[in-house]
Amino acid sequence: MGRFYVTTPIYYVNDVPHLGTAYTTIVADALRRFHQLTGDETFMLTGTDEHGLKIERQAKEAGLDPKAFTDKISERFREAWPKLEVVADRFIRTTDPDHEAWVAELWKTIEAKGDLYLDTYEDWYCVGCESFKTEKELEQPGNLCPIHKKPVERVKEETYFFKLSKWEKPLLDFYARHPDFIQPESRKNEVISFVQSGLKDLSVSRTSFSWGIPVPGNPKHVMYVWFDALANYRSALGDGDKANFWAPNAKVVHLVGKDILRFHAIFWPAFLLSAGYKEEEIPDVVFAHGFLTIDGHKMSKSLRNAVDPLKIAAELGPDVLRYHLLRAIAFGQDGDFDHAALIERYNADLGKNLGNLLSRVLGLCTKLMEGKVPTLGKFTPLEDEFFALAKNELATARQAWLDLEPHRALEATFALSSAANTYVDRAAPWASVKTDPAHTGTQLAVLLEALAALSAAIWPAMPKKSDAMRAQLGLPPIAPAEGKDVFPSELGGALQAGKPLAPSGALFQTFDKDGTKAVLERLVPKVEEAAAEAAAPANKAEKPGAAPAAQAGEAESATITYEDFAKVDLRVGLVKTCEKVPKKDKLLRLTVDLGEETPRTIVAGLALSFQPDQLVGRKVIVVSNLAPRDFGSADFGKGKEKLVSHGMLLASGPSEDLRLATVEGDAAPGVRLK
Repeated sequence: MGRFYVTTPIYYVNDVPHLGTAYTTIVADALRRFHQLTGDETFMLTGTDEHGLKIERQAKEAGLDPKAFTDKISERFREAWPKLEVVADRFIRTTDPDHEAWVAELWKTIEAKGDLYLDTYEDWYCVGCESFKTEKELEQPGNLCPIHKKPVERVKEETYFFKLSKWEKPLLDFYARHPDFIQPESRKNEVISFVQSGLKDLSVSRTSFSWGIPVPGNPKHVMYVWFDALANYRSALGDGDKANFWAPNAKVVHLVGKDILRFHAIFWPAFLLSAGYKEEEIPDVVFAHGFLTIDGHKMSKSLRNAVDPLKIAAELGPDVLRYHLLRAIAFGQDGDFDHAALIERYNADLGKNLGNLLSRVLGLCTKLMEGKVPTLGKFTPLEDEFFALAKNELATARQAWLDLEPHRALEATFALSSAANTYVDRAAPWASVKTDPAHTGTQLAVLLEALAALSAAIWPAMPKKSDAMRAQLGLPPIAPAEGKDVFPSELGGALQAGKPLAPSGALFQTFDKDGTKAVLERLVPKVEEAAAEAAAPANKAEKPGAAPAAQAGEAESATITYEDFAKVDLRVGLVKTCEKVPKKDKLLRLTVDLGEETPRTIVAGLALSFQPDQLVGRKVIVVSNLAPRDFGSADFGKGKEKLVSHGMLLASGPSEDLRLATVEGDAAPGVRLK
């Protein structure tokens, strides 16, 4: 048992909480909850970043002084997180007096070390990033910020510089001695390459605006917003007992977006080393996650497709949103938030897998065991096999949480739920009760123990549903205690024979086709309408007689010519092999015989509807002349392999209930459909 300290970035108060900020915050909270289950003492920090030129300008536009403006926006973040079942130990603001005082002391310490000096600086400045940009970073024409796509400003002013160049070699040495400091690996390589290319001294004060922490001894300067903001991770703990959550007395993990990784992986450790912190007192991990798109589109104010996480939580419950974000997106990679996939996963994973398992088992216990927990008796090989599988999946889940891979942790957790559903079918307690009622009791006791383990394993992701599930099992809510590891490692010992169960209806009500349509109508931003409205002023400004940007009919593809259709080469295929793609929950990799010299590799999104062994030997219809599609790479146990699909299978229906197109009779592989 130990201490675990996890932080989100402090969110800039030029915006309101959205899906991107919710994502990082939910991951942090889930990691906090997991470590609580293992008996660790935990501390989670989030908050708001409130200084800088951008805030000063926006406050002026709103007719407010900067503090009143930041008070208003910051409160929206503070109020949002509990609605998503996030429980932070501190919500810090960079306008908090204790933070401002701590940062002032940090400045004095670094200045006393000789790492600050006064000079003048001139370069391109992005107000949105609150940082300077070099010529080579800008996009042309127009000197555009590569992130915000807006023109940067030329700034020349007196400034204090931090001797960042002095710390180039110490940082590279630190990275070499602490290979896990920057994660994932691809991001680490980017940072190391950047540092190796040479570091320039960093401007850390401004005189062109006043909304910031005054520089000690020279109040006409205010501190650079990143010098101020990064210090929150340490200032939040103060110098009392909470300081024990800092390294090396705790594991310290910073979760950040990949766009701000350099600030955290270069500037922050350099500031700390300059201030006299030892290497073991530097945070353990800076983990940079990817960006989210929405239904395949980049989040855009012009499209008005930003997703309000609180709206989804109000519609489906916060646990559903938490689960989908944690499960559907491989942490560290870019991901797409697809509303339809959210409902598909809800139905498939939560409704038809875990929820169905709970309903089935409690229903059987009510019918066959008088609604009480039966006695766990002698095992057959079937129970031994299931217990061994459960132990393996729970160990995988535990290690994945420790490795900051919540998607893999939940994949293993729900693999256990799937295995339990399979065990129900194989054990068939409704039949065994006629010949061996005592063993039927053992079968149901095994399943109840699996449900008890699942109720604890899902708690980091779905705390409310965990409590509801445990109530039906006659168990108390999860109540972590320091020094006590209650994350399940194997099945058994959670339930007491003879204790009454308390079934109370479906844990997750699934959506049928009409219900899905209605929910999506309420939740999905109207991207097309918003885009049309955004484009309207531009169209009005066009010269008379100019051709419109697009004719109305061009948005539709209602018909194609016979010649177009004739280009599509549809062939009968025979599936020879099939396997799941690791870390890609929807994908299967198949080899399909099309009557050619060697079978083709085809990657298909069938995993929510089919197990691999269900497809081997089946005849399918393949679009055989489709251009190859690159799905990246995957590790199938022999190192990374390229994942390229050479064709497409035809199917119909939602992702969790697909029906494959096929042919009747003895059509041979490779026969063309006409």
